[in-house]
Amino acid sequence: MKKILIAIFGLTLTFGNLNAQEDNMSAPNFSKMDSSPMDLALYRDTNEEPVARVIYSRPQRRDREVFGKLVPYGEVWRTGANEATELTLYKDMQVAGEKIPQGTYTLYTIPNENEWTVILNRKTLTWGAYEYSSEQDLVRINVPVRKAPNDIEALSMAFQESGNGADLLIGWDDSYVKVPFEPTM
Repeated sequence: MKKILIAIFGLTLTFGNLNAQEDNMSAPNFSKMDSSPMDLALYRDTNEEPVARVIYSRPQRRDREVFGKLVPYGEVWRTGANEATELTLYKDMQVAGEKIPQGTYTLYTIPNENEWTVILNRKTLTWGAYEYSSEQDLVRINVPVRKAPNDIEALSMAFQESGNGADLLIGWDDSYVKVPFEPTM
């Protein structure tokens, strides 16, 4: 009888340990909050139909010198952190007079002190600007740098209605740029 009780006790411990290990293995392993969280800006027309969407990661300033230091002047920038910023146009649009067909593009910029070059590039799903190739550029436009009325702690993007379309505002630290979008005629 003693042997049977010991065998039952041993089996109970064995199955109990297996169940505990299984529970630990199936527990979700969620990552920590990213220090540059992903965000999006969406532009809808007057009928509430989506026109354009930007998906980007929002690096924080954290008392760092941003433009000219953290983001060097004169170099292609992913316009955010982590994956390169992605722009989806749900309709054919004009960007500063250049016709852009609906589709998804990578939005790169080349910041300079007084002007940024804004680039829409055909290669998508890229990390940073490491795979950037000017051969894939669809359009490049230059836009003036503007002084922000308030300091902007995290890189921010928003669409603002303007005339016949909307401007994509890209701001960080003490400055921002406007990228004009209009429907094609």
